[in-house]
Amino acid sequence: MKGLSTLGKHIFLYIAISIIGFIIVSTVCYKIDYKRIYNYYSDRLYLQANEIANEYALDYFSETRLRSIELELHSVSVLNDTRIIFITPSGDVILDTNDSTKDKSNNDEKILYSIEDFDYGDLHGKHDILWNFYNLLNEPTLSVFAPISNSFEIKGYVVINIPDSVITDRVYDTFNTNYLTLIITLFLSASFLGLYFIQVHKPIKEITKATTEYGKGNLSYHIKPMLNDEIGRLGMSLDYMASQLNESDKFQQKFLSNISHDFRSPLTSIKGYLEAIQDGTIPPEMLDKYIGIMLFETERLTKLTSNILTLNELDPKSVCLDISVFDLNSIIRHTVETFEGTCKKKGIKFNITYANSIQNVKADKGRIQQVIYNLIDNAIKFSKDGSYIYITVKEKGEKAQISIKDTGCGISKEDIDKIWDRFYKSDSSRGRDKKGSGLGLSITKEVIQAHGENIDVVSTLGVGTEFIFTLELAK
Repeated sequence: MKGLSTLGKHIFLYIAISIIGFIIVSTVCYKIDYKRIYNYYSDRLYLQANEIANEYALDYFSETRLRSIELELHSVSVLNDTRIIFITPSGDVILDTNDSTKDKSNNDEKILYSIEDFDYGDLHGKHDILWNFYNLLNEPTLSVFAPISNSFEIKGYVVINIPDSVITDRVYDTFNTNYLTLIITLFLSASFLGLYFIQVHKPIKEITKATTEYGKGNLSYHIKPMLNDEIGRLGMSLDYMASQLNESDKFQQKFLSNISHDFRSPLTSIKGYLEAIQDGTIPPEMLDKYIGIMLFETERLTKLTSNILTLNELDPKSVCLDISVFDLNSIIRHTVETFEGTCKKKGIKFNITYANSIQNVKADKGRIQQVIYNLIDNAIKFSKDGSYIYITVKEKGEKAQISIKDTGCGISKEDIDKIWDRFYKSDSSRGRDKKGSGLGLSITKEVIQAHGENIDVVSTLGVGTEFIFTLELAK
């Protein structure tokens, strides 16, 4: 059975059980039914034999009486397929309802025939025996004995014989129900086997095929819909896992593509300007301008490299936060001051509201400063000249809620769920700020999630955008 599939094994077992069941029904069950009906006839005939012995005991030796009751007992024998015999202790048969062996040479008209080897002890204390009655009968017969006694003396025996064929016919009349029960049981078992094929074998075969496809790298293979049971949920889980791995694979390809693009563009620019300086294409009076452009591109590469390293450090499997208690208000003030030059050029002003003069929180100070920096930088990038950026710190239970809101161009509904993706840039971002790497918001979300906190965004196109996140208050 090693080479058989699970379904093949079940079919083999079903056939084997069917054969064994048929053998058991044909042998064991038959013997049980035969024994039950044999005992039924034995008890019934013994009761009948005793009634006959009690009724005819007083005038047992009356020849006239014997011949008259012989007619009555003959009718009973015909109705019951039996043969009734009166026999003396010495073996002389004086009544036989089916007498075909009468010895005409016997002078005693009362004795029909004699059985030389008759011995009541052959029953070994029982009242019944299955035999051919001293070779008198042509087939196995159930013989039931009842003693005829008078004045505490055994005068003879009533023997009622019934052919074994009558018993077996009665067994077969009721035994067919056993075969019918077996057939119904096998049909129900076959139905169960069919259900097994539909609900277990077929889904497992589909899951096996799916895992084979996944092993070949075909993560786009989808498992067919299944029932909502344990196997179905397993199939859905595998399908979901494959889709996530497929998305991860696509994301990795996109990630590498974006990195290659963002590294290649400034490197190509720097290389081109350096070659132009080397071969004298750029005049000396324009040298400072192009060196400034190369410094800009170098700064862009430096920031991109720094952000990639930061994302690597924020891997959920290996992230390590330096948790401490610090004043959040102080971090916000210092971060805002770093953008003073940029804000003056664009005429952007800050409106800051603190819940308390000192707002102590429990977090990684360096990471949170980076989060605030990224969000303010993002707000300035998309704000109009001469607009306001609103920063608010509130207390919500055991949390500090920080809000950074701009009144810029806003984010469209199509882009709102994509802004957290690595290297994602909206068209406006690429147009306004060539130095953006598309990693700032991704880093921000991963830092907040590493702290076990949440960050949300609310934005209306043409009105502005608000980022809200929480931190644990220091007790």
